[in-house]
Amino acid sequence: MVVNFADYYEIGPIRPPSEAYSLFVRVTRNCPWNRCNFCHIYKGSKFEIRSIEEIKHDIDVAKKCYDEIKDSAAKMGFGGDLCKAAGVLANSASSEAYYNVALWLYSGGENVFIQDANSLVIPTAQLVEILQYIKQAFPGVKRITSYARSHTAARKTIDELKQLHAAGLSRLHIGLESGYDPVLSFLDKGVTAADHIKGGKNVVASGISLSEYVLPGAGGKTMWHEHAVATGKVLSEINPDYIRLRTLTINNQMPLCYEVEQGNFIRSNDEEIVREIRVIIENLDCTSNFVSDHSTNLLEELNGKLPGDKEKLLAIADRFLALSPADKKDFILGRRMGFYSRLDDLDNPVKRRSTAAYLVQFANQPPEVFDKAIWELMERFI
Repeated sequence: MVVNFADYYEIGPIRPPSEAYSLFVRVTRNCPWNRCNFCHIYKGSKFEIRSIEEIKHDIDVAKKCYDEIKDSAAKMGFGGDLCKAAGVLANSASSEAYYNVALWLYSGGENVFIQDANSLVIPTAQLVEILQYIKQAFPGVKRITSYARSHTAARKTIDELKQLHAAGLSRLHIGLESGYDPVLSFLDKGVTAADHIKGGKNVVASGISLSEYVLPGAGGKTMWHEHAVATGKVLSEINPDYIRLRTLTINNQMPLCYEVEQGNFIRSNDEEIVREIRVIIENLDCTSNFVSDHSTNLLEELNGKLPGDKEKLLAIADRFLALSPADKKDFILGRRMGFYSRLDDLDNPVKRRSTAAYLVQFANQPPEVFDKAIWELMERFI
């Protein structure tokens, strides 16, 4: 069965949804900034850059797991089919590390995600060495990605980023959140719109694919429009490969929760956030892929390639906004409870009956009660 290795490798706490089946290589622990008031992931944790020796050790352990699965595939009657063998072995994995490798191989074994929050803080030469070591251990890897900060990307030269690209770094995921400086300041993001533009343009110029994350709801009820307009314009300046929505969701572990309790931040509800997203789309003039690929987003179907699909994206937002108040409430609750995934689901009588059973409890309640219930449902996904 599975070899019970005395050693193991570290796995960080998060990754983008698009990297769910990647091999994880942890090069830093936690976040070097760690002040954003809307993020709770690394609060109370110290940032550390792991040594090259530690990182190479982890890659070596992943290679041991790979070799064990490869040997098992031959012995289990799968004819050397790594994918099938990995699918079986993942269910009986003796460690999180082995499970990660098995799941990775089950999905094709082509993508690697470098953790944690901002690998670009590592000196370029060291990160190149790590990337090369990954490629040597796993020649079949086609994509290596990582999180980064705009501020760090702005301080890297384009030549440095090109070196990283040549060594195998395929894509960077950057949290833009907003393009409006007052919102960035309130969120304690540690960057300005100018930093976002410079860092983003540096990445694009290097040939590394860029995925920028937008935080609908970040402006609250008071700055939503300015946030939306400026965000659309900053993204247009950068022209990233991907624009990904991550609707603001707040729990009691975030400093932003205190701002809400003190009345310093008034949250937007789902309908207001759809209006905000519509304004963002209106202000986009780029060739990016627009993606709604997170469970916190109300409209999962907001996906398209700009500029060609701009009208389609606006039409999806308009379709929701044109619903009757009752149907809006129905869809919002059904989506947050997992009954609906698309607006067309409103035409499904079975799904509507599922939602109706829960809607009745809000029949005579003020809107604030409904909004609060929705926010509590969203907390499950962060």
